[in-house]
Amino acid sequence: MMLKSLSQEIRSEALLDRKDGVVVGVSGGPDSMALLHALLALSQEHDWSFKIHVAHLNHQLRGSEAEKDAAFVQAAADDLGLPCTIETVDVAQLAKEESTGVEEIGRRERYALLERVCIKSRFDVAAVGHHADDNAETVLHRVLRGTGLRGLIGIPRTRPISTSSHIRLVRPLLHTTRATLRAYLADSGIAFREDRTNTLNEPMRNRIRNVILPLVEAEVNPQVRDALVRLAEQAGWVEEYLRETVERTFESLIISRTDQQLALNADTLSRKSRIVQTELVRLAYRSFGLGEQDLCFAHMVSALDLIADPASGRQIQLPGGMLMEKRYHQLLFLLPSEEPRETIAAEIAVHVPGQTLLPIRRLRIDCSIDAATAADIQRLRRNGDRMNEYIDFEAVRPPLVVRKRRPGDRFLPLGAPGSKKVSDFLIDTKVNPKERDRVAILCDHLGPIWIIGHRLDDRVKLTELTRRVLRVHARSLAP
Repeated sequence: MMLKSLSQEIRSEALLDRKDGVVVGVSGGPDSMALLHALLALSQEHDWSFKIHVAHLNHQLRGSEAEKDAAFVQAAADDLGLPCTIETVDVAQLAKEESTGVEEIGRRERYALLERVCIKSRFDVAAVGHHADDNAETVLHRVLRGTGLRGLIGIPRTRPISTSSHIRLVRPLLHTTRATLRAYLADSGIAFREDRTNTLNEPMRNRIRNVILPLVEAEVNPQVRDALVRLAEQAGWVEEYLRETVERTFESLIISRTDQQLALNADTLSRKSRIVQTELVRLAYRSFGLGEQDLCFAHMVSALDLIADPASGRQIQLPGGMLMEKRYHQLLFLLPSEEPRETIAAEIAVHVPGQTLLPIRRLRIDCSIDAATAADIQRLRRNGDRMNEYIDFEAVRPPLVVRKRRPGDRFLPLGAPGSKKVSDFLIDTKVNPKERDRVAILCDHLGPIWIIGHRLDDRVKLTELTRRVLRVHARSLAP
C-alpha cells in the first residue's frame, strides 16, 4: 500500500522521472533505509527503473557507533548490489573552526557529499528520507524560536541541492508518517540501526519530538502533526506567489551593479507593500552570495524604516559587513573594502572554446575541448600545472565565468579530505591579504572549479570515465 501511494506521489508531483539516476543519502536509520528499499522496490515491482547510488557521511560524532553505522550502510548496499560512497568528516572540528553549530555543519557536509556523488555519477537527483513527522517537528521548532512567515513552510519537497545547482534534492517520503515507515520496515523485514542520541532530550529538536508534541497530542489536539503539516503547505502556496512577484520586480529596480555595490530605485521600492519590500531586501542581500540565515526581524524593520525615510545619507549595518544606505533616489547595498572597486562587471564570461581577456588582472584565458582515451587521461593528469589545468568537461555545468571570491564561496581542493572556504584556502596557502580579492576564480553554474594559479576543484578532475577534456590555460598579458 505504501509503495503504491509513494509511486503515485512521485509521479503526480514530478519528483522523479522513470529512469532517473538517484543518489540516496543513507544514514542507516529507519527513515533512510525505508527510502532506499522503497525506491529499489519501485524499480523492481512497479513501472520505474531508477539507477541508485548509496551515499553515507560519517560525522565522527559518535565514536565506534558511527563506524558501525558506516559499516552497516556499506554492507546493506553490497547486499542490494548497489554502488556506495562513504566519506568521513570531523564535523565537530569544522564547527569549532567556523564557530558554527554542529547540526548546521553536519547538514552542509551531507548535502555537499550528495552533490559530489551526483556529479561524479552524472545523476541529477539526490534523495533523503525526511517524512511528515519531521516536517511537523520542523514547523513547531521554528514557531517556538520565533520564525517569520517563510519559516512556516517547513521542509521543501524539492529544491536545488545548493545555490544555482542543477542537481535537485528531493524528499519522496515527506507525506508519509513515521508510523507508516516503521510498519513498512517491519512487514518487509528490513534491518536498520537506531541512533541512541535520538532518545535524549537534547537538542531542542529531540525535546519537541519526545516531549512537547506527545504532550500536545495528549492534552490539546490529537491531530496536531497533521495541522502543522497543513499549515506548512498553505504557507508554501503564499511563498511561491510572493517569490514569483519579487523576482520579477527586483530586475526592474536595478539601476547599477558591481561586485561590491548594488543600487536600486528607492522611489519605486518605497511604493511597494512592506512584505514585498522585505523580500526585495532579502533578495538584494543574497545576490552578493551572502547567506540570509543571520538576517533577523530587527534587521528587516531597520531596512523598512530606511526605505520609508525621505532623508538622504542614512545607513544601517546588515550582517556580513553589508551596509544599506539611502542616497537621494537610490537604495544602495555596499560591501566595503580596502581595495578600490573594479569598474568592470562583477564577472566575465569565459569563451569555451576560445580566448578570454581579463584586463584588470592582466590575464588571458585560453580554452579548448578535446576527446580523450584512457591513455590520454593518465598522461594529462601528469601534465597539469599551476597555470595550465585539464578538466573533465562532462563534470562542468556551463556557463563558465571568471570572478573574484565571494563571501561563503566553498570548494573541494583536489587531494584534500573535505570542502573548504575559498577564503580559508587562500589563507592556508599564504596568499598576501592584499591580493586575496584579486585572485581570479574560474566558476561554473555550481560554483568555483579552479582557483587560478592555485588549485583545481576535485569534482571536475579527470577520471577513468572522462571522455572530453577541457584544457584551460591562463597566461599573463604583456604590460
